[in-house]
Amino acid sequence: MFAPDLFGEGRHAMPLRPGAMLLGGFAAPDAPALLEDLRRVEARAPFRNMVTPGGWPMSVAMTNCGSVGWVTDRTGYRYDPLDPQTGEPWPAMPETFRRLAGRAAEVAGYRGFEPDSCLMNRYEPGSRLSLHQDRNELDFDAPIVSVSLGLPATFLWGGATRADRPMRIRLFHGDVVVWGGPARLTFHGVDTLSGGESPAGERRYNLTFRVAR
Repeated sequence: MFAPDLFGEGRHAMPLRPGAMLLGGFAAPDAPALLEDLRRVEARAPFRNMVTPGGWPMSVAMTNCGSVGWVTDRTGYRYDPLDPQTGEPWPAMPETFRRLAGRAAEVAGYRGFEPDSCLMNRYEPGSRLSLHQDRNELDFDAPIVSVSLGLPATFLWGGATRADRPMRIRLFHGDVVVWGGPARLTFHGVDTLSGGESPAGERRYNLTFRVAR
């Protein structure tokens, strides 16, 4: 279905299960522009370690761009049109982000993807994200598009329940994972990040595109 070298340097598209696909290196050519626009967003809406409803600070720092942003605090998980830290609307989604997400979704079989929200995660060595579902969106017809930039990470790709043993998938700078359809509510997470150097410095960024509203 896909040429083995479609995305360069031996990386390729790999189905994870029906509805889900890893696009190896797909975002690598766009990575410098993505990182530049990421820093522009960060200047207006800084990364912060949000607090879970249970009162626990998350080890992963987060911010958003788009018409709504995902937030968590003692009142719960939700999408909000305003950054609770500044009271201002989230920065507009850069066109580089929007184009990349749409192209990746189309390659994975989801034509016409138009995200209205991008949750941006910043992982430092030692941070991790436990298994969870993306289920705060109003409907699950649209896929999730997840772009990896910076340090390599081990992506935990689980099943329909938290108890399902996850696959461990190594993600590298420029890799993209797309899941929707029958895979839309798959539990997933990121194992503890190791140190090192990367085009993004000593950290990993993850851009997660959604249709929230």
